[in-house]
Amino acid sequence: MTVARTRCVALVGVTGHIIEVEADVGPGMVGTHFIGLLDTAISESRGRVRSALINSRFEWPDARVTVSLFPASLPKRGSIFDLAIAIAVLGAAGAAPAQRVAEPVFLGELGLDGRVRPVRGVLPAALSAAEAGARTVVVPSLNAAEASLVPGLTVVPVATLSELVGWLRSGDLHNLAVVADAATLYGDAPHADGPAGTAGVGEVARRNGPRSEQPPGGRPYGTPEVDLRDVAGQPMGRKALEVCAAGGHNLWMLGPAGTGKTMLAERLPTLLPALSQDQALEVTAIHSVAGALPRGRPLLTRPPFMAPHHTATVAAVVGGGAGGLVRPGAVSFSHRGVLFLDEAPEFGSGVLDSLRQPLESGTVTISRATNTVTFPARFMLVLAANPCPCGRNGSPGSACDCTPTMRRRYLARLSGPLLDRIDVKVRVGRATRAELLADRRFAESSAVVSERVLLARERAAKRLAGTPWQTNAEVSSAALHTEFRLPGGALAPLHRGLDQGTLSTRGLDRILRVAWTLTDLEGKDRPGEAETSAALGMWLGVE
Repeated sequence: MTVARTRCVALVGVTGHIIEVEADVGPGMVGTHFIGLLDTAISESRGRVRSALINSRFEWPDARVTVSLFPASLPKRGSIFDLAIAIAVLGAAGAAPAQRVAEPVFLGELGLDGRVRPVRGVLPAALSAAEAGARTVVVPSLNAAEASLVPGLTVVPVATLSELVGWLRSGDLHNLAVVADAATLYGDAPHADGPAGTAGVGEVARRNGPRSEQPPGGRPYGTPEVDLRDVAGQPMGRKALEVCAAGGHNLWMLGPAGTGKTMLAERLPTLLPALSQDQALEVTAIHSVAGALPRGRPLLTRPPFMAPHHTATVAAVVGGGAGGLVRPGAVSFSHRGVLFLDEAPEFGSGVLDSLRQPLESGTVTISRATNTVTFPARFMLVLAANPCPCGRNGSPGSACDCTPTMRRRYLARLSGPLLDRIDVKVRVGRATRAELLADRRFAESSAVVSERVLLARERAAKRLAGTPWQTNAEVSSAALHTEFRLPGGALAPLHRGLDQGTLSTRGLDRILRVAWTLTDLEGKDRPGEAETSAALGMWLGVE
C-alpha cells in the first residue's frame, strides 16, 4: 500500500483550478479522514465513495485512509470530486495502477451503486484542465458532449465505476460503452449503459473542436420564433434596433402599453451575428456552471436573451447566493446577448442601480466571507417603460388618470446615472390603421437587417483589429479621444450640448460610439456632422 495521486478541478465562478487528490492507505487506527478546506458535499463523499466501491465489488481498505486535496488553501465545493477520490483510494490500495491514474483529470459524482452521475460545470472544468496541460479527462457519459467541445482534449466518458477501473487496468478504450452523440447524451436515458444510451464500441475518445448545434430555426436560446417584420408601425423602433445590434449599444424604449416595445426587444437577438467559437464557449461555460444548459444543446451558438420579471431580486439579476455557493445572475446568463427589463420602473431601485457597474466593466464581482467570484457580464441592456403608471398616457382615445407628479415620480425610478449609460433612446407611439398598413410595405425581415448588421460589425472589427474591443460600444473613452478622434466640424453639435449642459462627459462618449456605428452601417470611413447629429438625437430621443 502506498500514496496514489489523481487530479480534479475546483470551480470558482467559471474559473477552474487544478486540484491534486492524494490518497494514503497505511497503518493506524481504521478510519477515513479528508483534509483540504472542504465543504459539506465533499465531506459527505466518504460515504458515497465507500458505498460505490463496495457495490462495484471492490474492497474498501481495512486501514487508515487519508485523502488530501491540494492546494489546501483553496475552497473546494460540490460532488465533482467523488470520482477522483475513489480512483485515488483504489490506486493507493493497489486495486488500480497508481501510475496510470496520475495523468487523467477525473470529474464526476458517484451514486451508491457505482454509477457515475453528471455534474455541473464540466465545460469550464475541462477548459481549465486543458490549459493546465492535461491531455485526458474522464467525465460522466451524460457530460461527454459538453467536455468534447474543448479542442485537443481526449474525453473518456464512463457510466460506472467498475467500467472506469477496467479501462485503467487494461488501457483498452474499446471496453467502454459510449454514447453516440449529443442527442443521446442529453436524452431520457438515466445512464449510458441502458438500451437508449449505448452506441457502437470503440467511439470513446473524442478530439473534436466545438460542435455547432444551434437551437431549432437558428433562434437564440430561450426565445420564440420571431421576425422583425412582425413589428409594423414602428419604423423608428426598428431602426433603433438595427443600430444597437450593429454596435452592441444599450436601448431605452418609452411608450404607451401595447405599442410593441416587448415585440421589438424580443426580436433584437435575431439581428445579432452568431457567437464566435470563443464567445460560444464563454456563454456555454456560464450556463454549465449554473446547470442551465438546455437539453440536447451542449454548445450555445446564438446570443442569449434574458427577460427577468420585475419582482427579481438583486441576487437573481446580478448573481449571488448563501453559504459561499455563488450562482451567476441574469446579467451573466445574458453575456454576449440581450438583457431585457420590461416595465423597467417597476424593478427595485437597488436592482436597477446594481446594473451600472457591469454595464461599464463587462464583469460582475461578488464577494463573500470565504471567497470572491467574478462572472463575465458583457450584455446589451434593453429597457422598456410606459410614460406613466397606468400606461395610457400618449394613447389617443385613452384617458390617463395619472397626475404630472405621479408621472415624474414613476420615471424618476430610472436614475440619471443609469440612463446616462443608455446609448439609444426612442419613443414608441401608437400607430394608426393607415400607418400600420403603409408601414407593412417597408418592414424588412430579420434576415435582411441582420445582413446589414453583419457588414457593419465586420467594418468595425477591421477598424478595431489589434485592440481588445470587438464592437463600437466597447471602445474606451481614451481611444475615442485619441486614435479615433473626430475633426472639429463633426463634433460641433456635441460641443453645443456640452456648453448648454444638456450633455455629460459620459453621454458624449456614448454618442461618439453610436456615431461610429451609424458610419459603419452607411459604409463610410469616418463620422461627419450628419452622423454625430443623428447620434445625438438618438441619445436625447425620449427627453
